[in-house]
Amino acid sequence: MRAEESLSESFNSERSPSARSLSRTNSSVSLLFKGHEYGTALMKFTYVVACQIYGTQKARKDPNAEEILYLMKTNEALRVAYVDEVSTGRDGKEYYSVLVKFDQQLNKEVEIFRVKLPGPLKLGEGKPENQNHAMIFTRGDAVQTIDMNQDNYFEEALKIRNLLEEFRRYYGARKPTILGVREHVFTGSVSSLAWFMSAQETSFVTLGQRVLANPLKVRMHYGHPDVFDRFWFLTRGGISKASRVINISEDIFAGFNCTLRGGNVTHHEYIQVGKGRDVGLNQISMFEAKVASGNGEQVLSRDVYRLGHRLDFFRMLSFFYTTVGFFFNTMLVILTVYAFLWSRLYLALSGVEGSALAQDSNKALGTILNQQFIIQLGIFTALPMIVENSLEQGFLQAIWDFLTMQLQLSSVFYTFSMGTRTHFFGRTILHGGAKYRATGRGFVVQHKSFAENYRLYARSHFVKAVELGLILIVYATHSAVAKDTLVYIALTITSWFLVMSWILAPFVFNPSGFDWLKTVDDFDDFMNWIWFRGSVFAKAEQSWERWWYEEQEHLRTTGIWGKIMEIILDLRFFFFQYGIVYQLDITAGSTSIAVYGLSWIYVLVAFGIYVVVAYARDKYAAKEHIYYRLVQFLVIILAILVIIALLKFTNFNFIDIFTSMLAFVPTGWGLLLIAQVFRPLLQKTIFWNVVVSVARMYDILFGVTIMIPMAVLSWLPGFQSMQTRILFNEAFSRGLRIFQIVTGKKSKTDV
Repeated sequence: MRAEESLSESFNSERSPSARSLSRTNSSVSLLFKGHEYGTALMKFTYVVACQIYGTQKARKDPNAEEILYLMKTNEALRVAYVDEVSTGRDGKEYYSVLVKFDQQLNKEVEIFRVKLPGPLKLGEGKPENQNHAMIFTRGDAVQTIDMNQDNYFEEALKIRNLLEEFRRYYGARKPTILGVREHVFTGSVSSLAWFMSAQETSFVTLGQRVLANPLKVRMHYGHPDVFDRFWFLTRGGISKASRVINISEDIFAGFNCTLRGGNVTHHEYIQVGKGRDVGLNQISMFEAKVASGNGEQVLSRDVYRLGHRLDFFRMLSFFYTTVGFFFNTMLVILTVYAFLWSRLYLALSGVEGSALAQDSNKALGTILNQQFIIQLGIFTALPMIVENSLEQGFLQAIWDFLTMQLQLSSVFYTFSMGTRTHFFGRTILHGGAKYRATGRGFVVQHKSFAENYRLYARSHFVKAVELGLILIVYATHSAVAKDTLVYIALTITSWFLVMSWILAPFVFNPSGFDWLKTVDDFDDFMNWIWFRGSVFAKAEQSWERWWYEEQEHLRTTGIWGKIMEIILDLRFFFFQYGIVYQLDITAGSTSIAVYGLSWIYVLVAFGIYVVVAYARDKYAAKEHIYYRLVQFLVIILAILVIIALLKFTNFNFIDIFTSMLAFVPTGWGLLLIAQVFRPLLQKTIFWNVVVSVARMYDILFGVTIMIPMAVLSWLPGFQSMQTRILFNEAFSRGLRIFQIVTGKKSKTDV
């Protein structure tokens, strides 16, 4: 359960009877008493910090509990709501929602309310549970929920009265039930990544929300500064949906619920609340993965289904694009790149492309094939940001900021983000099982190791980038179009940009990402992680095998149709093999289907050799090393004899060895992915140990492939300093250098 606390703020739009009588009784004295306005403010506003685990923190003397107590001591109006577990004997427990405050006269924490719960409060995600169980302790007509990474400003607090008056106005046919408030992201100056996120967020929470609220009328609850009509929501299920998985994006479901039940959502520009956004790539990626998975679950939810049926046509189109449609369109862009590259590859390998270009009668087809195919890959996602900046700061300043962002590689970041959204949105639609991902909102100066980056991005970016890069290389060697270098560059430049962005972005935006010594240490750490044979209690950060099993969890929870779709998608690697084998010289130009059938003999032989060597390594490598070397020697002799025989009696050429590797490495990966789908059946057999061993070899291959460009850039002199200076501001760069000095001294003392 999440340990993050959310801050709930309650407003009284009218003075309560008890407060009013108190004011009349003491009017002769209190009007002359200094601090009367402070007491009035305490009656008008109450603050409730919802911290479910405060009770357990107090029990184990956690320093965080002392800090919360200090906050209550220094802020008289502050209240803390938590869940208390009381043991009743015989392993029985009772659960209570408790509200406490600090009594200045008694000089200790006192309990105000205690409400018995029917059971444990672990029904859903932490944050919506926090909000809903603390909702009963708020007072007044309006409630504002604020995350702990948000801040308010004194001048903005003065506008609260104006904002609350909006509840009296009619917006269309109804009064508002949610008052939308803009956010001010104040972490934009930390680094280039923070600036990109800040600019993207600013365009979304100002220009975007403004248009969604008026004229489209499809704004839902997107930001936590939003103010709710408390009485309206108390009678309609609360301000969040706390069920697991399907309501992982609990905020937006409050807006869905509001719209479906006849509420009205508005947006107001004259007041804002500060917000600290994520500033590290790993944090940003986990946040976007959570949002993309949440949108995937929204596609499957009944709320979106009902809204789609009940909204009019134009509002429905606006609603689609501003919620699940944005992620759906992003996924279509990436799928279009896949379809384009795979189609061009098949045209080249089948000979259709060459014959079309060779015949004069097919000039029209040849012209189409030679068209430059340029897909926007994250560049035009910055267009709303330019429009927003031109409104806020002026057109010239907006253009200057855009050009500066390009120099700081914003297109690389936005393209990388598209891959994150596509992967998690598509996986959630296919298999479901979205889960909350704790981003951790800390200040990031620390270097992230290669193993950590590989764990986070291997399946979502690295493997896909290697696949697309392999297609582009094979297309360059077998396409008639690629003989003209300029045409090939114009045809594939955006695809190569996508590949390089997905591979290099985690290291480009990583502090000390291209430091040579850290790169060497990262490689050693990565190999130790790969070969670590830990116990069943090992974590994914320690053991590759544990991480590999966790990456397959979505296949265990999916239904039969999800597994069928996964197998169908994996068949593309076999078609790749089908196209390559007919390019081998050993086939002598034959187009018989028997050639493809015989190619599987090569796969079985290679697989058998690997099984024999792996078995010998496990059995003899430790004690009887000579037998292991003997097996290796026999395999090498056998391979040499086979190659000599092929050279003597067939049209075999040495280039066929490299071409066949291009064909059968993807084939093995496809077989591995299908084996993971059938894991419940294969895990009971001896064959599963071979699958795990082959999977480890593939991850080593992918890791080394990804690290090669990283090592080359780390070896280049001056590249590390240039990366630090371009991507981080001066204070951040200075802090990074100090961090390097401190860690360097520490490593020397350890030695």
